[in-house]
Amino acid sequence: MENKGYGAHVLALPYPTQGHINPMLHFSKRLASKGLKATFATTHFVYKTFQPEPSESVQFDTISDGYDEGGFYQSESIPDYLTRFEEDGSKTLANLIMKYKELGHPIDCLVYDSFLPWALDVAKQFGLVAVSFFTQACAVNFIYYYAHHGLLKLPISSTPVSIPGMPLLELQDMPSFIYVNGSYPAYFEMVLRQFSNTDKADWIVVNSFYKLEAEVVDAMSKICPLLTIGPTVPSKYLDNRVKNDNRYGLNLFTLESSININNWLDTKPAGSVVFVSFGSMANLSNKQMEELALGFKGSNYYFLWVVRASEAAKFPKTFVEDIGEKGMVVNWCQQMEVLSHKAIGCFFTHCGWNSTVEALSLGVPMVGMPQWTDQTTDAKFVQDVWKVGIRVKVDENGIVGREEIEFCIREVIEGERGREMKENAIKWKGLALEAISEGGTSDKNIDEIVSKLIH
Repeated sequence: MENKGYGAHVLALPYPTQGHINPMLHFSKRLASKGLKATFATTHFVYKTFQPEPSESVQFDTISDGYDEGGFYQSESIPDYLTRFEEDGSKTLANLIMKYKELGHPIDCLVYDSFLPWALDVAKQFGLVAVSFFTQACAVNFIYYYAHHGLLKLPISSTPVSIPGMPLLELQDMPSFIYVNGSYPAYFEMVLRQFSNTDKADWIVVNSFYKLEAEVVDAMSKICPLLTIGPTVPSKYLDNRVKNDNRYGLNLFTLESSININNWLDTKPAGSVVFVSFGSMANLSNKQMEELALGFKGSNYYFLWVVRASEAAKFPKTFVEDIGEKGMVVNWCQQMEVLSHKAIGCFFTHCGWNSTVEALSLGVPMVGMPQWTDQTTDAKFVQDVWKVGIRVKVDENGIVGREEIEFCIREVIEGERGREMKENAIKWKGLALEAISEGGTSDKNIDEIVSKLIH
């Protein structure tokens, strides 16, 4: 191989939502730190609208999802978006691969989001090494694997459900596409199709770390070989071995000034603030927003609440004016920066996988209020396996009441169980750091991929 100044050229293709872009972008930076050239391909709409921060280690390029002006929101429906993304994405991905060949920087390897199995077909057309990147927890992937291969009969007729490497699962511990039978059929088909052609991938990598899900990883690896490569969070907060890797670098929402947030947190005692965020896709009812607002206020703890602009209209009247110094409401923030602040005592979260891993990596205990998709399973593990949090109870109308919200916050910050959760959270923080540090399980797995690509 002639000396190109890099070992091999990797093209990364995420599914175009915040929760999928962040981990893959970080993984790309880690590959680049080990001597590879990394190109990150977002859709035209994501690139144009959200102008990624320039990075020394990763260059950006684009493909089309068929909706260049408005992305997903321009499509008629979920099935329309996914169908057109496959058609236009396949063509424009092939064009991108050919472009780099003509430029003298041919792509050697495609790392693609497992939600996009068609990308593997394109990679193999060009004889590329293909790495399927699973963004979600290994436990969630294994449940979908079981469903895809007919090992888990749907709809579920009796509980608890037994899957190797996991605790017994009740219906509400399953991903929402399974426990609410028939919900979001296009997305459900998509998560099952992740496994439609993975036998042709050179590697399956999972955004987790071995000791976090050891029993699940061992059980799944027997029938579906995989490598854990996480946690995929900015290196600054873990091993600090990736240069200038202190934030994700691509935000699909407008950020509040970190200065304002930090100044506010700096005035609060250690462990006294509840940080609240339900992620980039949550859509809560007016009633639920009211109960949350009154629950946070009634808990008597300080709270920092991330509420997207589209959700802010659901607040009770005068809520924001009335909270004074007790609370701060922002529309988006650098979540890792906030979670790492000493004032944070508890993370009130939807239990999306990135948020869960970030809290585990920073040793922050959680109150879990899962909404849909994988969040319900993540919440089960947070409470019963990793023992770093508590899952809220939902009433007969599907609402989490203010008293329950107050109770859960107090349980995590004040209670005896809360002390145990904090100790466990600190333990997982240490194990996350160990996994990604030199010689750790994830580090060795990443090295395995890099060395095969270089030689």
